[in-house]
Amino acid sequence: MHVLLGIDVGSVSINIAALDEFKKVIDTLYIRTQGNPIKAVQNGLRLIRERNPDIKVKGVGTTGSGRNLMGVIVGADSVKNEITAHAVAAMHTTPEVQTVLEIGGQDSKIIILRDGVVIDFAMNTVCAAGTGSFLDQQAARLNISIEDFGDIALQSQTPVRIAGRCAVFAESDMIHKQQTGHSIPDILNGLCHALSRNYLNNVGKGKKIQSPVLFQGGVAANKGMQRAFEEALGCPIVIPAYHDVMGAIGAALLAGEQVSQRNHTNFRGFDVVDLTYVPNSFECNGCANMCEVIDLKVNDRTVARWGDQCGKWSNSIVVA
Repeated sequence: MHVLLGIDVGSVSINIAALDEFKKVIDTLYIRTQGNPIKAVQNGLRLIRERNPDIKVKGVGTTGSGRNLMGVIVGADSVKNEITAHAVAAMHTTPEVQTVLEIGGQDSKIIILRDGVVIDFAMNTVCAAGTGSFLDQQAARLNISIEDFGDIALQSQTPVRIAGRCAVFAESDMIHKQQTGHSIPDILNGLCHALSRNYLNNVGKGKKIQSPVLFQGGVAANKGMQRAFEEALGCPIVIPAYHDVMGAIGAALLAGEQVSQRNHTNFRGFDVVDLTYVPNSFECNGCANMCEVIDLKVNDRTVARWGDQCGKWSNSIVVA
């Protein structure tokens, strides 16, 4: 079976999606990065191969914060940013989509599309109160599984208002609400509304949000968040079937576009799972830019360098 692979390398997790020749998802994988994205991707590719021994990779794409590093390691045909990958996946799922809400563990983003074209976007990588980690931390404080968070929040009929501008203030406010006797479902519902307010007032500020609205990212699994957004926006929120790996799906689709133009792939093969990769960095003092150059070695041989603005180091390496 010929497949396209998409790899989304984030700060918290690695998401991998495999699409068949009809661009249908045949396998997905979610692995915690645990501070070692290279090892996580190697383990992920090993699992994909074990679960699908008959596949032949015809193209591979990378996205996410670690897309450049992983693109070199696997031999990516396409290396694109998260906005592009999520937009492509959203349009593949729902061609008429006009707004994409995406909330992950450590960041969040909004994408505005009109007639299949991205016309605006914004990202939040600073405020923890606007990300999934905010809900994770509060669920842990209440000794509640994050998987049960949404279902419990849906039991609430009267959500309490919890400050959502800052994660620190939100936690203090939540403790106060507990001490005054509010129920756990009402507090969880209030936390969902706090995150949605934070998101819309920061990432979504000034954006014209129109339906259809797709909700992507790991937080989309939280039914309480879906309801909070629907109440805030006054329109239905669509949750794609593979909401948690949409970035990887978009990366795979983008790789397919590249491969179709040249009829071959740069994929290095599944043997990459057995190689030893050592990334290092050094500061170039050749000019005032003082660029930090990343140097990647495979089995003690430098195979790639990037990060220099002038190309002095990156152009000196020819990857076999």
